[in-house]
Amino acid sequence: MSADRYHLALYNIARMRAPLDSAELADFVELLDPLNQLADESPGFVWRLQSEDGSSTSIRPYDDDMILINLSTWETVEALREYTYRSAHAASMRRRREWFERHAEPYIALWWVPAGYTPTMYEGRERLEYLVAHGESAYAFTFRRPFPQPTVLEGQSAVGE
Repeated sequence: MSADRYHLALYNIARMRAPLDSAELADFVELLDPLNQLADESPGFVWRLQSEDGSSTSIRPYDDDMILINLSTWETVEALREYTYRSAHAASMRRRREWFERHAEPYIALWWVPAGYTPTMYEGRERLEYLVAHGESAYAFTFRRPFPQPTVLEGQSAVGE
């Protein structure tokens, strides 16, 4: 079976400490374009949710306008981990408490999707809610306990095909 039969979907949320146009979030806003470009050019990157401005900061699937979302797909867990923790993005992760409130519950959900499939923000929200309610499983997991790509037995089709 081809290793690229599935891609890893990532959905995460963050509740801002102040409005996006505030002085408190100016450094974060200044980093958006360079970090999005870095993601776009990173090995293993496939796709990310974005509006016409090139980011997802104007997309709000929650009633709370202070919650930002991110949704993307990657070829592997390792590719996403490399971008998140070992690229210039890591510096912004170290500063996240300056810009975002601490979450008591999981704020990241990962899951496998068939290669070429584009998940929706509503799917991401549902996967995160499932993770919070039921814990980690192949349906929704985190970096702490990544689940392997699904396997397909000979003669059967993959989910979503």
